[in-house]
Parts: sequence; C-alpha cells; structure tokens
Amino acid sequence: MTVLIVIVFIIGYILIAFEHKLKIDKASTALLTGVICWLLLLFGIANMPVNNLATGAETSTLAYVQDSLFHHLGAISEILFFLLGAMTIVELIDVHHGFRVITERINTSSRVRLLWMISWITFFLSAGLDNMTTAIVMCALLRKILKKEEDLWLFGGFVIIAANAGGAWSPIGDVTTIMLWIGGQVTTLNIIESTFLASTACLVVPLLFATYFLKKEKKSLEIFSHNEIKSTVETTTFERNLLFFLGIASLLAVPVFKSITHLPPYMGIMLMLGLLWFVTDVIHRHKTPDIRREFSVAYILHKIDTPTILFFLGILLAVSSLDVSGHLHVLAEILDKNLGNIYLINGSIGILSSVVDNVPLVAACMGMYNLTEFPPDHNFWELLAYCAGTGGSLLIIGSAAGVAAMGILKINFHWYLMRISLYALSGYLCGIAVYYLQHHA
Repeated sequence: MTVLIVIVFIIGYILIAFEHKLKIDKASTALLTGVICWLLLLFGIANMPVNNLATGAETSTLAYVQDSLFHHLGAISEILFFLLGAMTIVELIDVHHGFRVITERINTSSRVRLLWMISWITFFLSAGLDNMTTAIVMCALLRKILKKEEDLWLFGGFVIIAANAGGAWSPIGDVTTIMLWIGGQVTTLNIIESTFLASTACLVVPLLFATYFLKKEKKSLEIFSHNEIKSTVETTTFERNLLFFLGIASLLAVPVFKSITHLPPYMGIMLMLGLLWFVTDVIHRHKTPDIRREFSVAYILHKIDTPTILFFLGILLAVSSLDVSGHLHVLAEILDKNLGNIYLINGSIGILSSVVDNVPLVAACMGMYNLTEFPPDHNFWELLAYCAGTGGSLLIIGSAAGVAAMGILKINFHWYLMRISLYALSGYLCGIAVYYLQHHA
C-alpha cells in the first residue's frame, strides 16, 4: 500500500507540471496529492518496516499517524505563517509605493545590465534574510519595473537561482543550512569560507550564458514609468520612505530575532507585521474611512495569493508522507550504498531536492551519518549545504523561493523547465566543480 504513495506523488507532480495545458489549478492538485498520500499511509502502515514505526510504548496505527501528522504539520505551519507574514509586509510596502525608492533610481534600458544588478542584489540579500523572503521582495520589485511577461519571468527565474545560491553560503540563508548549523555539522565562518566561491559560480555561470543569448537577441527593456503605475490613492514621500525602510528593516530583523530569542522565524515575522500594522494605523488614523481601508493590513490580507499558500501546504504534506513512510530514508541509504562518494551522493541529493523538499533529505543524511564519521566542517557537510540549498533551483517548485516566485509572478512550470532549468543546472554543476577545485586541487 505504501508504494501507492510514491505513485500518487508522481501523478500529482505530473499534473502540476502540466497545469497550464490541463487548465487545472496546481493548488487543487497539490492538496489532493497531499491528503491522499496521508490516507494511503494510514491504510498501509501495517506493512511498514518496524524501524519506521513509533518506538517506545506501543501505540495504535491511528495514533501513530496522528502524531506524525501533528509533528510535520507543525513544521509546515511555521513555513506557511512565515510566508503569509512576509507576503503581507511586502504588499504593505507596495501599496504605499515604497518600492519607488528603488525604481526611481533604475534608468537603464539594458536587459543584461539590469539582470546582473537584480541577481547580485538578490544574492547578497538572501544571505542576510533567507531565500524565500528575498524572492518575495525581489519579485514584488520586478512587478513594478518590467512591462513584458517574458522579461518578468526571465528575471524571476534568475531571482530564484540567485536567492538559492545566496542562501547556501550563509548559515541563516536557507533552512537546510540552518539545520546543519544548529546541529553542529557546520560552523559560521567555515561554511561561508568553504561554499562562497561555489555559490558565486552557481550564479555567475548562468548569468554569463544568459548574457550571451540576450546580446544575440538585441531586445531593449520595457520599463514602467511612474505615470503608468495606477493607484487609486497617492502617498506622501514621507509615507513611502517610512514604509519602505521600516518594512525592509523588519524583514532584516527576523534573523536577529531568531538568534537572540531562539524562537522560530515565524514568530519574528508576526512581531514585525504587528508593528507595521500598528504604524500604518497611526499614520492614517486622521484620513477618511475609504483611504484608511485602502492602506489597512486587513484589506491587504484579501489581496494575498492564498492559492499559492495552499499549494505549498499540499506539496509539503505529500513530501512529509514520503518521509513518514520511510521512502526518503530508504532513498538516502540507496544513494549511500550505490554511490559511496560524497560528491556523487550530495550531487544526487541536490538534484532530488528539486523534486522533493530538501529538509527531510538533509534530515535523513544527518540521521545516517554522525559527527564521529564526518566531524564538524567536514567536506561532506559543507557540500551537502551547497547542494541541498542550490539544487532546488532546477525546478520552480523545488524550493521555497521558487514557489513564492511562482505565486507572485505566475511563472509557468513548463516555461521555467524549458527556459531556466538548464541555466540553473549549469550553475549547480559548476559550483560543485569549483568546490572540488578549491578543496582538492
């Protein structure tokens, strides 16, 4: 019965991939896939291996599934609430025209120059924030700059590559790197020193290829002028600047909040959202009810892309069922027995992370290998951080940054596969090569 979980997961993935042709919303497919996988797990758990059942006191099948679901749903909810808070803060900046602080200073018509500029801003911002938050901010910014959907999707694809590459070399830039950092497998300065060049290559190589092809096309960039951005209510310069800088500072404060309090990031983002909500209510309190409503967080919450959040919920539920059923752990063991080389193992894990969530894959590796076999800052852990962090760029739904960009820019799965995946693959492989040369040449 548990084999059916894999079959349902694959069918669901195919339906998501061909969403545009089938005209079936990916959120509905993801939710169906996630729930059906857990139902199959419930009915097939009696045939699971003993080492995958709950240890200690005896428990019923239903109780075990409920406990497992509760555990995974807690981790999934942290991501969803964080995504909701970050999207709301960015939308709050946007409705106050805060991004004009940046867009007014962009006057280039060169696609190549702007692509490099956006990519490097994303790369370094992702190291300080995290890849998902950075993708949300940069995609919201792109919507205010670019007119054509073709340009918007291309730049959005490189935002995903840059966000994942930037998050891989920072201990707080990606959830898997955070796991390895907290677990003691990597240390702060060493992970930066060891993976920075590989992560840089992961971005530079796709940019060089894109530069070559964009220069051959010789197309100019169509950028929105400020007069073309329609708004029912105008804001003052003070309000724009206040919301932009306060909003960005709020996002940057989340990693600081986590390091000081050791509470989950969603607690920090909710604290910052509450602060911004309070501030906007104060600065608009003397305006007419219609204007206050336009700028209120309560109104903005209606504009948040809820289907994307539900899509993320469904995908993560489906992946967590593979984790509980033991399939991901078995997959990790197969890689270990058949490959036996840390570069092949981690390279394969990175590619797999574009299909399934990288968190359970990294967790399986952390469970298989102890710090005696691979001590802290061993090449295995460093390369795992790089591969698990950047491999998700190969498919648009392979990372949190990709899912966020898909929701904001409406990038099509098939289009990303055809136009961006090869760029991402070239950077991913070159990053592994750079890491090898850096440590073994």
